[in-house]
Amino acid sequence: MKNELLAAITAQYLDSGDFNGLSYHFIARKFAVTPEELMKQLEELLTADQIEIIYGDYHPNPHIKAFEGFKKEAQLEKLADTELLQQACIYPSRNHLKYVVPEALYKDSPYSKELALGAGQLDFRAFDVSVLEFYRNDPRYHYDNNDISGWISVHDEYFESDKMAESDQALLESFGFCYTEELDRAVAVFLRYLHDLSPEHQQIWKAKELVGDYDLHPDYYRNSILGDWGTRLSIFDAFVQELVIINKMCEAMGKPPLFRESFEHSRPREFGFLLRPTLSEFNAFVHLLDKMMSDNINKNFFEHDIELEDEEVRKDGKIIVKPKGTIRLLQDWLEKNFRPADPTPLIEMFTALKKIRNIRQKPAHSIKENEFDQKYFKQQRLLMKDAYNAIRTVRLIFANYPRVKAAPPEIGKLLYEGKIWDI
Repeated sequence: MKNELLAAITAQYLDSGDFNGLSYHFIARKFAVTPEELMKQLEELLTADQIEIIYGDYHPNPHIKAFEGFKKEAQLEKLADTELLQQACIYPSRNHLKYVVPEALYKDSPYSKELALGAGQLDFRAFDVSVLEFYRNDPRYHYDNNDISGWISVHDEYFESDKMAESDQALLESFGFCYTEELDRAVAVFLRYLHDLSPEHQQIWKAKELVGDYDLHPDYYRNSILGDWGTRLSIFDAFVQELVIINKMCEAMGKPPLFRESFEHSRPREFGFLLRPTLSEFNAFVHLLDKMMSDNINKNFFEHDIELEDEEVRKDGKIIVKPKGTIRLLQDWLEKNFRPADPTPLIEMFTALKKIRNIRQKPAHSIKENEFDQKYFKQQRLLMKDAYNAIRTVRLIFANYPRVKAAPPEIGKLLYEGKIWDI
């Protein structure tokens, strides 16, 4: 009976299509033996390292093997708990599978192969973030990424269509991000979702897989593993929300919006962490960031409050009228209307705005602009923190305007409390 039991457990795992376990109830019905005899057979198979038992207290859905690492001793100890066993599922062990899984099975699908050999479905693999470019830059794919998690699918026009090879009709239900201790950033995908990719796309991802110690983004872990809500906002989402709120404050003031575009419903795809850490990508991001900040400031906001132009007397006595830049206009307007007890936030705000403008106007150049270097992730992160703090400072200043105080716009709790992810 022991061999038949092991064969049934193995067949269920490899033939179910989703690498499912065999429930204790099914085994008890299929094999007409006493509970005591069945318990003995399971104990022998466990001791011989041929099966694993996933209990309901280990994972809410024991019908999938979520993770590796459930110790054999703990499994044997729980075997005596009849009530717990009633909710358990049995799986072939890694030790057993390596002898019975044919070498040719999933030979072109490395992540399906890992599951066939007993890996956990919610174990993740880390990848160079440039792997996402393949999907972001191809208009046939719908690519969504909120800097904590994302997903990829095929646009309806191409799904199950001869306009696109079936092997390229990839669906990635979820991906997230992970980090080393040094905050080197990578894409994280659970094996379960990698298994759903075609063999061709599994090979694409395999070529970008990274080796090393990576931890999941805390909120991606909470969302995906714990089924809980996130605890903070992405810094990019928070930035856009600040623009929206500032423009609502302008409306309360009875003035035109400070920013011509809030990007509330049109956040640029490239406004997020770099997918390729190169100098050219970094420079492109700075260009976009400046367009969303200084270039985005609406000169109409300042009309009737301050002079919009400067007069300059040339050596020959002629007067030249020059329009003020947007950063200068904002600075003049705030100096006229706002007297802070501590000028430090204002100084830091304008330092950030001018720094971003200067980098955009005088970008660094190198003959190796496409060379990968994680330092560009880190430089972007620091620059984005400065940019966000500058925009948040504007919002905090406007919040003191009397009409805004009388009718403040609604601000989400996470944004109000400054709970922002900058990774």
